[in-house]
Amino acid sequence: MSPSKNPIAFSPLLAKDPHPTLIVNDRADVLTTNASADALLNKAQLSTAGQLLPVNAGALVASALEQGRAIENVESRFTGTICLWCFIPDPHSQQVLIRGRDATQDILAQEEAVRSSRLYRLITENTTDLISRHAPDGRFIDATPASWRLLGYWPEELRGQALEMVFQGEHVAEQLALTRHRLREDGYATMTLEILHRNGSRRWFEIASRAIRETYTGAVVEVISVSRDITARVASEEQTRLLADELAHTARLATLGELASSIAHEMNQPLASIVNFASASQRFLKEADQQPDKLIKVDDGLQKIVHHANRASEVIKRLRAFLRKGEKRMGPVALNAVITDVVRLCQWEADKNGVRLYENLAADSPVITADPVLLEQVLINLIRNGIEANVEANPDPGSAGTSRIVVSTCVNDQQETLIQVSDEGNGLSDEGIRQMFQPFYTSKPKGLGLGLSMSRSIIEGFGGFLDATRRETGGLALICRFPANNLRCIQKNHSGVPPDAR
Repeated sequence: MSPSKNPIAFSPLLAKDPHPTLIVNDRADVLTTNASADALLNKAQLSTAGQLLPVNAGALVASALEQGRAIENVESRFTGTICLWCFIPDPHSQQVLIRGRDATQDILAQEEAVRSSRLYRLITENTTDLISRHAPDGRFIDATPASWRLLGYWPEELRGQALEMVFQGEHVAEQLALTRHRLREDGYATMTLEILHRNGSRRWFEIASRAIRETYTGAVVEVISVSRDITARVASEEQTRLLADELAHTARLATLGELASSIAHEMNQPLASIVNFASASQRFLKEADQQPDKLIKVDDGLQKIVHHANRASEVIKRLRAFLRKGEKRMGPVALNAVITDVVRLCQWEADKNGVRLYENLAADSPVITADPVLLEQVLINLIRNGIEANVEANPDPGSAGTSRIVVSTCVNDQQETLIQVSDEGNGLSDEGIRQMFQPFYTSKPKGLGLGLSMSRSIIEGFGGFLDATRRETGGLALICRFPANNLRCIQKNHSGVPPDAR
């Protein structure tokens, strides 16, 4: 303890006090220090004890003596240490006892809490999403100011309100009940709601909620939710879907133009038959007066005219359905029947290019859930790509024989339904197979690069997948793969199926 002139009596208790203590005169000169103050001085590597005190220690000493009262919690900082000092005056001796404590951890924790509080307020008051707290029954406990913009309610108005009173719309109650169940079971839930804003406008919300549980019982005591307005995104997705439908319809128009020869051929056959049977029936009618048995042939001719007229009508109906414009119409589709129609539609183009189309269909036709028109569009595109690949590999079919395209259906061991279109073209490299489904990628001089990309998107829209693989005998196999849960009314396939389809 430093010697001094007439200091305040230094009791043994202060000498053993773990907190640093100093005695100063009315000019703030240090008269004496205890062992704790000396230890702190050495630890801080300071030269004088006065450096431990606040920078305004002189003014504080004068104020304490003048006012005759203690001044508490005065902060000083030095070499990473924060101390809080208490100035206790002794008016008789005009000396002041200054007692301090190391408050470094407390003050740093307090400052961190203040920073966190500021950050929390900054986030909650300026976020564009609604952050809200709810009781287990869904009633609002609190909400951020974004509630005014998103819902039309200020946070004060929401407190105590039930979710059903604020989130109004069709099927909202059922979705909220399902979400509460998921929160109880899993502790986390998301939902998408179409609700009415307070001003009457319709909004789409995406809400993610997390349950806070009681430590010992696990019961849900509170729910924290983040709600985001996704109205613009939903509108954009709807617009994208409409544009995709327009693009698919345009592609069908283009395909129909390219298949004009095949369509004309298919229509010409029933029409020519109708003309022939009508002419024959007219002749038989003229002879009916002399030969009554000719009426039997007239009846037979009329029946065949009806048959071929119905066939022509079916072609027109199929074309109208193929060209129709509108939303997807999902339903059960018998694959074998669809493939037979598509092969018939592509037959004329195949014959013109010296390509034979073969069907290798499952004995019991697989049935999947899809849009039959869009599925036809995909299959026509795959068959026509195969025809072009065969022609490119064999430009002179007369010299090397007729090339083949095989369209097959089967169910593999994983109960997946497969449609495979196999060609005898030149095939592609691994890089080519990776790129062939990318939008606007094409190896054709006049191609747009949209056919296979659109076909894959359509198949994925049915819950399936479209991919390509090289065949061991050359060429490519394009495979539409549908998972087992898309399978309907199917029995085990016992027909022959190309090995690479499995």
